[in-house]
Amino acid sequence: MGAIWSFIVAVVVAAVVLMVVSRLNLGLSVANFTSAIIAAVVIALVGAVVIWLLGALGINLGGGWIGTIVYLIVAAIVLMISDRFVPGMKVNGFGSALLAAAAIALFDWLVTWILIGLKF
Repeated sequence: MGAIWSFIVAVVVAAVVLMVVSRLNLGLSVANFTSAIIAAVVIALVGAVVIWLLGALGINLGGGWIGTIVYLIVAAIVLMISDRFVPGMKVNGFGSALLAAAAIALFDWLVTWILIGLKF
């Protein structure tokens, strides 16, 4: 049961982060919270497939600055792919996707840091 709650909390947190980033006018727009929930699930699924494919091809995202840059590029591509599957979500080009990916990473880190600090 704990895994189910963890998944639900992760999806809700991701949806809230998507809504916040959407309101910053960075080139990512999400119509409503339902679209944000669907987008969070689709982004997680597409991201898992992309990371798996990269691993199958022997491409390691690595760490440090290079790993961070590669991860942001992969996240931007995931956002652009997810845009095709989620009604109510729109990404305005690769530059916007890259900026939104960086903002999503920042907000996700901040929210996770806060939630871990509260020790739910």
